[in-house]
Amino acid sequence: MERVRDVRELPKAHLHLHFTGSMRPTTLLELADKYGVRLPPALTGGEPPQLRATDERGWFRFQRLYDMARSCLREPEDIQRLVREAAEEDLRDGSGWLEIQVDPTSYAPRLGGLIPALEIILDAVESASRDTGLGIRVLIAANRMKHPLDARTLARLAVRYADRGIVGFGLSNDERRGFARDFDRAFAIARDGGLLAAPHGGELSGPASVRDCLDDLHAGRVGHGVRAAEDPRLLKRLAERGVTCEVCPASNVALGVYEKPEDVPLRTLYDAGVPMALGADDPLLFGSRLAAQYEIARKHHAFADDDLAELARQSVRGSAAPVDVQRKLLSGIEEWLSG
Repeated sequence: MERVRDVRELPKAHLHLHFTGSMRPTTLLELADKYGVRLPPALTGGEPPQLRATDERGWFRFQRLYDMARSCLREPEDIQRLVREAAEEDLRDGSGWLEIQVDPTSYAPRLGGLIPALEIILDAVESASRDTGLGIRVLIAANRMKHPLDARTLARLAVRYADRGIVGFGLSNDERRGFARDFDRAFAIARDGGLLAAPHGGELSGPASVRDCLDDLHAGRVGHGVRAAEDPRLLKRLAERGVTCEVCPASNVALGVYEKPEDVPLRTLYDAGVPMALGADDPLLFGSRLAAQYEIARKHHAFADDDLAELARQSVRGSAAPVDVQRKLLSGIEEWLSG
C-alpha cells in the first residue's frame, strides 16, 4: 500500500490569510479577558460558529463576529503576539512564505492613528519573520464598504511603505456591494507603485465579479475566484493569463457558498489550468488552517500527492517571494514528493 505523505511537511506558500482572522481562539479568549470584552457565545464555544453569509443578514453576522474579535487587539504587544503566533501556525503547516492581509484603518482608532497602526503592524511582521524564520509580507486591503477615496489613501500609503514589506493591494468585504470599477484609481496607484493587485472576487458573487477584477482592476491574483468555475470562457482566460486564484475551501463551505467540501470546484479549476493557492482565510472563524485545505483536496477531491505537490508549486509561483525563496520551496516540494 502506498504511503500517505503528511501534507504538513509539504512546503507551500500561504497567500490568503486575514489579519484578525489568523488569531488562535485561545489568544482571543485571553485578550478578551485582559480587556474585559464580553464575547458572544459563537466565539467562545470551542467550535467554529455556524455562518451562512449568502444573504446580507448572514454576512452582517460574520462581520460582527470579526469586529468583536478585532476589538480585542488594542496594544502593540497584542499585534506582535498575533503575527508571531500566525507565523508559528503557518510553519507547523509547512508554509515557507506568508502574505498576510490587513486593512490598517480598522486598527487605527486603538493604535494612535492610521500611520502609527500601519507601522506597528509592519514592525510586528518584521519581528515575527526574524524570530521564526518564516518569510512574511503584507497585502494592504481596502474595504469596499467604504468610500473609494479611502482606498486611494490606503493605496498611496501602501506604496509609500513598500520598502517595509508591503507587496500587494487588495479589496475585501462583501463583493455584492458596490462596483469594482469604483476602486480602479486606487488600484492604478498601487500598480504604478509596483504592488500586486489582488482583489477579492468570485466568492459571494458569480463569475462577473471575477471578470470585473480582471477588466477594471487588472488583477494579478484574485482572492477566492471559485465562482469562475461557472464560466468556461473565464476559466480559459484565467489559465491563459496565469492569474492565481486564492481558493479557501473550508471558508467557502462555512460561509455557505457551497454546501459541502466536495462541492467546492477545486477539480474544475485545476483541470482547466487555473493556478491556485489554497488559503485558510480566517481560521479563527472557520476552524481550520493551511494544511487542512490540502487535506480537503486530498479527501474530497481525490487529489493524489502529485496533484497536491502541483498545488503547492502554484502557490509558490503565485507569491511575491524572491526568486531564491521560491527556488528553495520548489526544491523542497520535489523532496517531499520523492521521499
